[in-house]
Amino acid sequence: MQILVTGGAGFIGSNLVNYLYKKYPDYKIIVLDALNYAGNTNNISREIINANGRFYFWHGDVRNPSLVENLMAKCDAVIHLAAETHVTRSIFDNFHFFETDVMGTQVIANAVLKLKDQVKRFIHISTSEVYGTATAPKMDEEHPLLPASPYAAAKAGADRLVYSYWYTYKIPTVIIRPFNNFGPLQHLEKLVPRFITSCILDEPLTVHGDGKSRRDWVYVEDTCDAIDRALHAPLEKVAGEVINIGSEKDLSIVEIAKKILQITGKPESLIRYIGNRPGQVVRHTASAAKAEKLLGWKPKVSFDEGIERTIDWYRKNRDWWDKQLWMRTVPLMTADGKVEFH
Repeated sequence: MQILVTGGAGFIGSNLVNYLYKKYPDYKIIVLDALNYAGNTNNISREIINANGRFYFWHGDVRNPSLVENLMAKCDAVIHLAAETHVTRSIFDNFHFFETDVMGTQVIANAVLKLKDQVKRFIHISTSEVYGTATAPKMDEEHPLLPASPYAAAKAGADRLVYSYWYTYKIPTVIIRPFNNFGPLQHLEKLVPRFITSCILDEPLTVHGDGKSRRDWVYVEDTCDAIDRALHAPLEKVAGEVINIGSEKDLSIVEIAKKILQITGKPESLIRYIGNRPGQVVRHTASAAKAEKLLGWKPKVSFDEGIERTIDWYRKNRDWWDKQLWMRTVPLMTADGKVEFH
C-alpha cells in the first residue's frame, strides 16, 4: 500500500507516520505538509527521513489542487490530518482556520472523487470539538454538533463536507473524531505539554477559569492504532461512518495540573488561575462503543501511564521544545477590553 498523509509533520500526523512505517515494512508513505509553526520534519524519525524508496516528503499546501492530485495519483489511500487545530489561536486569528480546515478539505475530497477508481480509502480526521459541550453523560456520534469556537466550527464544516461527498458521490471515506490527544511531539500551545514544560521550568501553571472543565484524554499511540484499524477495516463495514476515538473517562483541567505537579515533584502552589477562555467547553466525554464495534478498538494506554511517558519524553527532549516557549500563550481581548494571555 502507498499512503498519502497530509499534515504528516504535525503532532498526530508524525506519530502516525512513525507508527505505520514501523508496523508495515512494505508500505510507502508520502507526507504533504506546509510546515507552518506546528509542523516540523524533526518530528519524523531520522530512519524514516533517510529511507530509500519508502518515504517521500513534499513541502506544500493542501489548498493546492494540482499538487494534491499529483500526489494522490500515486496512492491507494489518503489520511487527511492537515489543519489548523488550536482553539485559542482560532479566536485570536480565525481566517486561516477556515481557509485550511474547510477549503483544504474540499481540495482533498475533490481529488479523492476524481481518483475514485484508484483511491480505496479516505480517512478524514475530525475532532470531538465539533460537539461543543456534552449534552449527555457520554457523547456518541449522534450528539448534536454545537461548535463553540472558530476552530471547532471550521472542523465541523470540514467534517460535514466530507460526509456530503460520501452521501452524494459515495467516495470511500471514514470520518474519525478523536477526543483530546496527548503524548510526545505535541506543540507547547496545547495544555498537557504547556503544563509539563512549566513544571520543568518551575513556572506557574495557568488554569482557565475555575479549572473544572472536563475532557476525555487519549494517548496518541492509541489514536494511531484506531486510524490504522479504520484504514484496514472492510470498506463495507466503515464507509460513510463517523467514529469517536475516546477513553469514555474525563478529567478536569485542575486534576491534570495537580497530577503533573505530583509526578514532577512540584508544589500545587504553582497553579495560577486566570480568566475563563472564550469558547470554553464545559465537558467532553466520549462514547467509544462504535469504535469497539466497527474497529475492535479500545484504548490500551491509561491516562496515568500515558502522562508518565509524556513527561519523560519532554524531560529528555528539551532541545526539541525550547524554541517553542514563546508560543505557549496567545493574547486575547476580553469582553471588557482587557488583554489576557491564554
